[in-house]
Amino acid sequence: MDRTTAAAGTTLDEVLAELAALEDPRAREVNAKHGDDHGVNLGKLRAVAKRLKTQQDLALELWATGDTAARLLALLICRPKAFDSAELDAMLRQAGTPKVQDWLVNYVVKKSPHAEALRELWFTDRDPVVASAGWALTSDRVVKKPEGLDLPGLLDIIQAEMQAAPDRLQWAMNHCLAQIGIEHAGYRARALDIGERLQVLKDYPTPPNCTSPFAPSWITEMVKRQQQ
Repeated sequence: MDRTTAAAGTTLDEVLAELAALEDPRAREVNAKHGDDHGVNLGKLRAVAKRLKTQQDLALELWATGDTAARLLALLICRPKAFDSAELDAMLRQAGTPKVQDWLVNYVVKKSPHAEALRELWFTDRDPVVASAGWALTSDRVVKKPEGLDLPGLLDIIQAEMQAAPDRLQWAMNHCLAQIGIEHAGYRARALDIGERLQVLKDYPTPPNCTSPFAPSWITEMVKRQQQ
């Protein structure tokens, strides 16, 4: 492997050394509470990405290391449209940690021409982590391009399956429930009713001045803001 990225003259080893120097035990402790195994402050990570700019070859090398901080940086400097659907599918299944999955879906897959095909593929996957990515992409469509989505069908699935779903899948389904209630007035009453019945995330600790992820509270607050 050529360990030099010709466009900027930055080597993989140099970037990895920089990431290692940014390691902060306190940041690692905070991140660990969210299931992430790295100790790099995300603001500092973004500053590195801003300096490096888009470098697809370096991004591929960083991803291949398997290191979480390196993979997060890779997702910030990659070229989303350069990946085919099989590559993105493999990357999701390799993602490992919640933050890597979240950034992959939001910063790369959503900008890809393969987003809809992957949404359909992942939505019914037997792996709940992969399925959660399908639900995240569905939530995005609920907001931006709902035409063709079966919103009553989505509410049926949420009502039947969300309460017993594993954490990451449950979170993604709950997000979809909230977005349906916020964006589609005709389904708002049913979304609120489902949220009240299931009580998912009702007791989730929410900092002051932040919106609760409990769907009825979330929907009510966001609709109120829209109407102001």
